[in-house]
Amino acid sequence: MNLKRKAGTPSVSLALAAFAMTSTPALADHHEGEAEAPAEAAAATDAEASADAETSEAVTVGGAEMLPTQTIVTNASNASNLTTLVAAIEQAELVDTLSGPGPYTVFAPTNEAFGMLPDGIVDQLMQDAVKAQLAQILSYHVLPGELDAETLTQRIEAAGGELLLTTVEGSPLRATIVNGAVALHDELGGVGYVTQPDVHQSNGIVHVINGVLLPQPETGDD
Repeated sequence: MNLKRKAGTPSVSLALAAFAMTSTPALADHHEGEAEAPAEAAAATDAEASADAETSEAVTVGGAEMLPTQTIVTNASNASNLTTLVAAIEQAELVDTLSGPGPYTVFAPTNEAFGMLPDGIVDQLMQDAVKAQLAQILSYHVLPGELDAETLTQRIEAAGGELLLTTVEGSPLRATIVNGAVALHDELGGVGYVTQPDVHQSNGIVHVINGVLLPQPETGDD
């Protein structure tokens, strides 16, 4: 399956559209309550990553060593805190795409991030009937090309503190710096913070984030 949105793709189901309209404030509240914590976590991770770089080319995510010679999917499959994301990638039939040459920049939500969604939403997204919508959401977490944290931060600062990133899904993400951490603002008012940057892969780079990002649902009026 191609990551890019295809013309004529069915709009998000009524249930997911209802979720998008009703759950966004709750998602925003979750992120706002954690604004300090992600920044501190990111700072600690940067220090740990620097120490790791002196002894090894790989870093650890979810208790597993992330090998830069392996693909995004292979490495994510070994991380204990990315199991929901991997299951979603498999369900959306994006394994082959994210195992391909890329390169891609992936903002990878943790299991805890998926757990912040309203009850039952993850199970609903894993159903075959909304596979296309799941692929749309996952594609909203992917950028074409390889963008490391230093370059992303520099581009945000050069843009005056706010940078629009075009995802392979086609919709924009707004990137800012909040308390020293890169913050990604989705189209529905939710925020995800980069908690572990620069996890290098053979076909791109992964930045672990603490929120699930949601694009604006299609209305079907196109």
